[in-house]
Amino acid sequence: QVQLVESGGESVQAGDSLRLSCVASGFTFSRYAMGWFRQAPGKAREVVAAISWASTSKFYTDSVKGRFDIYRDNGGVTVYLQMNNLQREDTAVYYCAKAKNHYTWAVDKDDQWDSWGQGTQVTVSS
Repeated sequence: QVQLVESGGESVQAGDSLRLSCVASGFTFSRYAMGWFRQAPGKAREVVAAISWASTSKFYTDSVKGRFDIYRDNGGVTVYLQMNNLQREDTAVYYCAKAKNHYTWAVDKDDQWDSWGQGTQVTVSS
């Protein structure tokens, strides 16, 4: 079955950097778009970044553009989220997600994603 295991979250100061990792198993990783989502307390889950199966397309939500970078290693079945200049508003649980259908790029559709990791906590203090 599909497994997504995130790591890398921790408590940091504003302005610091973190790199999140998500190791995938149970499916042909190189055929699927992958995404990073986050959910802050009392807020809805939101897509932060997404990357197509061959890394030819990337999406970032406006609040992280220029600060976050999503990339993937298909051979290592891992997707990463490099987060720079972290701000307090980036505090959330971050989740890795797998696209529902292979070779499909539809980031803005809620039913695009069908598998999630357990999440990793990122806390940013000023």
